[in-house]
Order: sequence, then C-alpha cells, then structure tokens
Amino acid sequence: MELKGIHHVSAITANAANNYHFYTRILGMRLVKKTINQDDPSVYHLFYADEIGNPGTDLTFFEIPRAGTTNQGHSSISGTSLRVPNDDALGYWQRRLTEHGVIHDGIMEQDGRQIINFRDPENQRLTLISDESNTGLRGGKVWEHSPVPADKGIIGLGPVRLTVQDPAPTTSVLTDILTFREARSYPALVSGQEAIRVFSTGEGGTGAEIHLEIRNDLPQERPGRGSVHHVAFRVENEDELTKWKDRIQAERLPNSGLVDRFYFKSLYFREPNGILFELATDGPGFSTDENVDRLGESLALPPLFEDRRDEIEANLNPLDTKRPR
Repeated sequence: MELKGIHHVSAITANAANNYHFYTRILGMRLVKKTINQDDPSVYHLFYADEIGNPGTDLTFFEIPRAGTTNQGHSSISGTSLRVPNDDALGYWQRRLTEHGVIHDGIMEQDGRQIINFRDPENQRLTLISDESNTGLRGGKVWEHSPVPADKGIIGLGPVRLTVQDPAPTTSVLTDILTFREARSYPALVSGQEAIRVFSTGEGGTGAEIHLEIRNDLPQERPGRGSVHHVAFRVENEDELTKWKDRIQAERLPNSGLVDRFYFKSLYFREPNGILFELATDGPGFSTDENVDRLGESLALPPLFEDRRDEIEANLNPLDTKRPR
C-alpha cells in the first residue's frame, strides 16, 4: 500500500458568503459542492477545486459563524499550497492579488520552486506554488468558466506544512506507518530554527508532499477562523482503505473506523502531536448526485440527511451559488 498524495485540506471560515466570493471570484476556483458538515448539519461545508473536483484539488471549508481568531502556533497545519502551471503564472498572480488588495509577499524562491505567500481575508496561510519543475503527480484542470485564464489558474493542492515542537513522533507516523519517505530539507523560515524537512509519497512532486517545520519558539496553536482543521491523503479505493484501517489499529492509534462521506469514504486519526489526518478514497466523486455542469449550484445532501432537507435549509444562511447562464 502507498498513499497517492494529498486528497484535500479542510479549513475553517466564519462567513460562507465572503469565503465563496474570495475563492471563486478572486482565486478562480470552482465551487464543486455546497453541502453540510456531516458531523454538524447546521453549518455549510464548501468544496473548491478544479473543473470536476478531482482528488488532490479540493480545498474545503467548514462554516463556523462564531469561530474566534486563530492564535497561530505549533501542533498545527500551518500552511496550504495551491499549484499553478508555471513560473510565468506567478507573475499574473502577483498582479492579480495586488489589484484585489490581497496581502502577499511577492514572488520568491523556496525549496527550489517559485512561490507567493499570501493570506485570505480571515488570515488563512496560503501559498501559490509553481509547477514549472514538477515531475511527479500531475495537477488538475482549470474550470472553463473560471475568471482566471486556464493557463494561469489553480490546478490543485501543493505541499502542506505541519508545524510541531517535537518532530520525532510525527516523522515516525509519516514514514513508518503512512509510507512517506524523507526526501530533502531546506532552510527554516525563521532564523535560529531547524531546517524544514520534506516528506514525499506516491509519484512525489508538488501534489504529494508534507513539509515538516520544527518550532520551539511558539505556543500551541488555538484554532479558529483562518485555521486548518485537517489534511487528507489519497487512497485508491475502499478495499485499500480497509487495509489502512487494520494497519492504523495495529499501531494502536485511536481512529474513527471507516466513515462514509458519500462522495468518498474516510478514516480519521490524530498523530501524536495532535494534528488530525484523514485517509480518503478517490471516489465515487462529486458528480454522484449532481450534473457536472451544475456542481455546487444547489445544496447537496447525502441520502442520510435528505429527509431533513427542510429543517437543514431553514437553519442555514442563504448562499446564492447559482452560475448565471
């Protein structure tokens, strides 16, 4: 068994409408699913991705209206990368972010790749990363109706950064249990700290990496709006996920067991530093209950919740996501 790469990253927003505007109108991603948090159906779960929500392209958000401000620190998923096709695309993005008043650090090089670090309106820590030199896992395809040109748009998730005080237990889970391999390191982002270690899985490349940052100068993160809830890794199918469940249980790691999320099947567990990992199957996908042309335009409910539709819709703030025809 070998994990194929990053499946999705799920974060927290306090305002679904503002979140929808930023990720679709400014970043040009497609809302491929407007649904509910299946563990709390009183709030939205929004999925932004490529043209059809291919695995490895999904950045998702739980809406928690009363979420406080994130106090950033260790024991956290401290950075999410979004892939763009090449270095030239970053020039476009530098101009676009500036025009829209988005806080960013300009183009720089990190780990041999061109990047732009930036923040969303809720201080979500994001990075645009060039696929110019990528030889590993391929990205997705920009939606034809995106406001961003197809040759410049976001094509998937890139490396995810974890920040911990003690790297040993996280490293053990990544390499001894989850089949990641340590590939290289690069200088710390903060003076005086250890180098950032890069772990790769599957075909490798920008869509299949975890970057492990060691920080002994920070308190533990207190999550809120603008923080990341969990990172999910790609598993081929349910049969393989069952084998992963057996492996996780054999390692005596408390876990959720198999969970049916309708659009994919999952297993959740926390590594010893408290960071929540998910293993998720590639299918069946987001067109299971909606036509591809209409993805994300109406509230999609898994069958388990369909008989509660009226109640659920009454408790949600209206969010118009219908695309003009």
